[in-house]
Amino acid sequence: METAQAIIQMNHIVKKYGRQEVLKGVTLSVNKGDIYGLIGKNGAGKTTIFKILLGLSHASGGSLSITGSQTTKELRENRRKIGFFVGNSFYPYLTPQENLRYYAMVKKIPRKQIKDEINRVLEIVSLSGVKKPVKSFSLGMKQRLGIANAILGNPEILILDEPTNGLDPQGIADVRAMIHRFNEEFGMTVIVSSHILGELEHTADRFGIVNEGIVVREITQDDLKNKEQAIEIAVDDLERAKELLEAGGVKVLREIEEKSTLEDFYFRLIGGEEA
Repeated sequence: METAQAIIQMNHIVKKYGRQEVLKGVTLSVNKGDIYGLIGKNGAGKTTIFKILLGLSHASGGSLSITGSQTTKELRENRRKIGFFVGNSFYPYLTPQENLRYYAMVKKIPRKQIKDEINRVLEIVSLSGVKKPVKSFSLGMKQRLGIANAILGNPEILILDEPTNGLDPQGIADVRAMIHRFNEEFGMTVIVSSHILGELEHTADRFGIVNEGIVVREITQDDLKNKEQAIEIAVDDLERAKELLEAGGVKVLREIEEKSTLEDFYFRLIGGEEA
C-alpha cells in the first residue's frame, strides 16, 4: 500500500494579534490528491489558517511546509502553486474577461497564453460568452468568477473558502461537481471550507475539525462509515428478537444504526461528547 504524501504540513502553528491568540498550535496534514474539508464555526480560525498558507499573514510560531519546502525561500516559491478563492475581489465596471486578464498578468501567465487560459476557465465555470460588467452579476455568477480566477494557470493546490456561501441548491451542486472535476480531471489537491456540513460530507474525503484555534481531530470518510459495527437482520417479531438477542448478551442498536454523519460527528466532538 502506497504511503500518503503530505503536500501541506502545518505543525503547531500559532498566530497572535497582540495578546489575542487566534491559533493555539494548529497541526494538520493535507495529502496529495485530497479533497480536504476544513470545518469550524465562525471565529474558530479557518480563515487565519488559509491566510497563513497563502502568505497573507505570518505565523507567530510553528512550522509550515508546502510541497516539501524546507526553507523560507522554497516556501515562498511553492506558494505560487496555490490557487485560491477567499471572497470576491473584482473591478465592478470590468467584464469577467478584463478582470481575469488583470489577474493572469499578476500571476505571470505568459502573455501569449492569457486569452486561451481565460477562455478555458470561463468555460469550466459556465461563464463563456458573458460580456457584461461584474457589477451586474448575481451572487452565483460572482462565485463562479472567483473560482475561475482561482484555477487560472491550473494550480497544483486549490483553496476555496466558503465557495457555496449564499448559493441556492443548484448552485451548491454545481460547485460540488466542479470541485470533483478539479480533483479527478486536473489532479488538484483541494482544501475547502463550508458551513454546510451535509454538503461538505458529499464533497470531501478527509476533514479537519477546527475549534477555538486548534485542529481537534482529522477524520476520513471511513471514520464516519465505521462509527458502528453492526449486522442487519430481518425478523417477523422485532420485539421478541430483541429480547432473545439481549438475553444472549448481543448489543441491539436502533432498528438499523446508520453511519454517523459529519454533522453528528462534529457536534459530538465540539460538544465534548466522545466521538
